[in-house]
Amino acid sequence: MTPAQWTQPIGDQVTAVHDGVVTAETLALQVREEIRRREPDLHAWVCLADDLDTQAHRQDHASGTRPLRGVSVGVKDLIDVAGLPTRSGSVVTSADPAGSDAPCITRLRELGAVIQGKTVTTEFGYFAPGPTRNPHDPGHTPGGSSSGSAAAVGAGTVPVALGTQTAGSLTRPASYCGAAGMVLAQGTTSMAGISGLSETLDSLGFLTRTTDDLAYLFDAFTGRTAAPVGSSAVTTAHLWAGSGLDTLHPDMTELLQILPALLADAGVRTDTFAGDDHVRTLADDHLTVMSVEAAATLHDVFDHHAAQLSQPLQALVEQGRRTTADARSAALIRRDQSQQMIREMLADNAIVIGPAAPGPAPAGLSATGSPILSRPWQLLGCPVVIVPGALSREGLPLGVQLIGLPGLEDHLFEVARKLEPLLRSHTEHRAQQPA
Repeated sequence: MTPAQWTQPIGDQVTAVHDGVVTAETLALQVREEIRRREPDLHAWVCLADDLDTQAHRQDHASGTRPLRGVSVGVKDLIDVAGLPTRSGSVVTSADPAGSDAPCITRLRELGAVIQGKTVTTEFGYFAPGPTRNPHDPGHTPGGSSSGSAAAVGAGTVPVALGTQTAGSLTRPASYCGAAGMVLAQGTTSMAGISGLSETLDSLGFLTRTTDDLAYLFDAFTGRTAAPVGSSAVTTAHLWAGSGLDTLHPDMTELLQILPALLADAGVRTDTFAGDDHVRTLADDHLTVMSVEAAATLHDVFDHHAAQLSQPLQALVEQGRRTTADARSAALIRRDQSQQMIREMLADNAIVIGPAAPGPAPAGLSATGSPILSRPWQLLGCPVVIVPGALSREGLPLGVQLIGLPGLEDHLFEVARKLEPLLRSHTEHRAQQPA
């Protein structure tokens, strides 16, 4: 075994454990050592599991083949892990350990994963930031609310982390931290044991170092049979420039301008996204639905601990309490109409591609950046894949998001796995050009 075994693709790590090249215990302990080495600067972890040896020993002696045997996972601190508290980034939550795993954690353990610990999240998964720093520049935000998970993966300290998304909670930090990410389509997996804000909007998500790892993890978690690598189904990518929801950074605008040529190299033609009116309405309706449902979710917390909550979270709950149930219902009716529009648009082996965030991670740690470019797609309940590889002129990551239809995730992975190396090659080529 080489010292860099834990940095290899997760499929290679699993093969090494199954072939006896390395034990799950050694692999897990190497990851733990790297976590401890980076943590003084990264601040990505809330707590680390104290049973790492036991977990890894169990995987070393488990029977049969397990697709994640020995792979280390970080877990966003909104998700229950037995024996560890779920604090949700707040001082008002209980410090008592969870009595059982969330179903998603149970599934990962069944697949052979080793849980390294809990990663930092913003307060109740909303805007108030935690202590985590961006792994590419500690003076810039890692995003929110899956900030700890994205930073840990983006720093390379852990190969897999779980996140969640209600607005832009996974898409944005993946983009800012240079991680591959996926937001699962709503309703495709259990959200039990996960503290969320909005029953309608909350989704589970994954973060990995590459889109190859992301596809491998998704296949293992869902138990599906993946399409053969290199197979081609996607014919068209609808290029979405943000529908005017926010001002894009010049580096993001430049990236969008080169995407048609890169996608052509991948065998995918592009055309212009034609649903801007729907997207702008969806962005507004997302906030309506989230505020009403967050007010219900946090009703008791707000009544008993309002003074200890951040001002943005107080404002969200207060907005939700002022908003009528009829307004929420009307927003969901409009969402249903937009879902029909997107189904028709993507029916012929097509996807949507656009910016995952307005630009690179903003400077400063007092805010987490804007989630506006994720809100419409989150309300639609679409699966989303975030592709890393591009960098700004200052060397900060720029993420691209691919949006598709539930059940057609293969379309997203097909394009993502072709696009990522093209983005990396373009960035390297640009860096070699004279200033």
